[in-house]
Amino acid sequence: MRIACGVEYDGEPFFGFQIQAQEPTVQSCLQKAIAVVANHDVIVHCSGRTDTGVSARHQVIHFETDSHRTDWQWTMGINKNLHKGISILWVKEVPDDFHARFSAISRSYEYRILNRSVRPAINRHHLTWIAHPLNHNDMHQAVQTLIGTHDFNALRSSQCQSHVSVKTIHHAAVIRSGDLISLRVTANGFLHHMIRNIVGTLLPIGKGHKPVSWMAEVLASLDRRQAGMTAPPNGLAFEQVIYPEKYDIPTIKSSNQD
Repeated sequence: MRIACGVEYDGEPFFGFQIQAQEPTVQSCLQKAIAVVANHDVIVHCSGRTDTGVSARHQVIHFETDSHRTDWQWTMGINKNLHKGISILWVKEVPDDFHARFSAISRSYEYRILNRSVRPAINRHHLTWIAHPLNHNDMHQAVQTLIGTHDFNALRSSQCQSHVSVKTIHHAAVIRSGDLISLRVTANGFLHHMIRNIVGTLLPIGKGHKPVSWMAEVLASLDRRQAGMTAPPNGLAFEQVIYPEKYDIPTIKSSNQD
């Protein structure tokens, strides 16, 4: 049978989601914890991989098992054996045609910037601190350029392995609440470092070093060298993933939902 889970994690202790030589990773911790409850090894598939230091408020995973447990037993058992930086939010059996990654309709991310002269103490691992005053209205106007279907080659990393750089952004907004500035983006998919490169391109606009029109120029260039620097990972969080209604996958109210 196929089991899906909602997962939240603090990205600060982990070397990203995907298993690699450096440990710990979110995937390796999940696979070990699930294996204890299932009494066999499992392979975990996720809705979207995250980099070192990037958190998730509602990641979705799935795995295969022949072991029968109630949803509550899966949830409590896995959490008991998990790294303290990861929590299973819910568990449910899903049809065999469900895939955490390939069945997804859209994914949402949020990037948080603390914009004040004094560095943060609280939540410092989940914010990017920018002391220079930022014009969030200009940043919001600039990011509207990205809404729609475009070739985002200029805004992905040079190490991106995707063969296709065309994505569709459904929603993008820059919002300020006091000293906190948030970039919220929903799309059908994202390229490697795409959000962090968008932020890195928005920051010179927010500082007044580049005009609002610069974002459109960068996008049209299809050249990563024309964009801004890659922003740090700690301000970024995977917010939400949406699936077709037939799978009845739980959703969690996130800051991306207006």
